[in-house]
Amino acid sequence: MNRRPVLLDLFCCAGGAAMGYYRAGFDVVGVDIDPQPNYPFEFHQGDALDYVAEHWRDFDAIHASPPCQGYLNLGKVNEKLGRENRHERLIGETRRLLTATGLPYVIENVADARRELRDPVRICGTGLEEPLPLRRHRLFESNAPIEGVTCRHDRFTVPRYWTSWRPNGETRLSTVVQVYGNAGGREHWPAAMGIDWMTPAEMVEAIPPAYTEHIGRQLLERLQKAAA
Repeated sequence: MNRRPVLLDLFCCAGGAAMGYYRAGFDVVGVDIDPQPNYPFEFHQGDALDYVAEHWRDFDAIHASPPCQGYLNLGKVNEKLGRENRHERLIGETRRLLTATGLPYVIENVADARRELRDPVRICGTGLEEPLPLRRHRLFESNAPIEGVTCRHDRFTVPRYWTSWRPNGETRLSTVVQVYGNAGGREHWPAAMGIDWMTPAEMVEAIPPAYTEHIGRQLLERLQKAAA
C-alpha cells in the first residue's frame, strides 16, 4: 500500500479517535450530526449512518463511536434525579451497516455497552506502553483481529489529582485524572488525555488518541497484509 489509507470516522465528535488513527498512519474523514469546529481533519456534518451508506466505497476502513449515553449504567443517579434513560442505542444498527460494506471496521463504546458489543477488547490508559494516568476504560469491537491492553492500575497509586466525586460529602484526591462533567483538576486534562485542541466539554466525550493509535496500528497492519 503506497498511499495512506483513508479511514471514515463516524460519530466523530471533536476528533480524539481521529487523531489516534492519524498518528497510526491513516488519513481521516469525520462525520457527526453536530457541528464540530475543532475537528482536526476533513469534516462533514450529517447523519453518520446515512453518510456511510452513501460513501463507504471511498474508504479503506471505518471507525464508529455510537452515542454512549444509552448504555451508561446510571441507575442510581437517574433514580435520584427522577429521570429515564431514553437515549438511542445504535450499536446494532451501526454494525449491520458496517458489516454490509465488507470493510475492516471498529466500533467503540463504554464499558457498560459490553453486552451489545461482540467480543470486544478493552483499553485502559494505565496499561498502555506509554501509560496515561487514566482509568478511562473503553471497549473496541472489530471484524479484524485486534488486541487490547491489560489494566495496570498499580502504576498509579499516589493520590494527587483533585476530583469532585465526593460519595460521603468529603473533598478527596484521586490516583488518576478524572475527566467528566463536574470533575475538578481540569488543568490536568490535556496532558492526561493527550489532547490540546478541545474544550473541556469536548474532552469529556473524547477517546484519548493513544487508544485508537494502538488499535489503528493493528488495523493498518491487517490492511497492509491484505494488500500484499
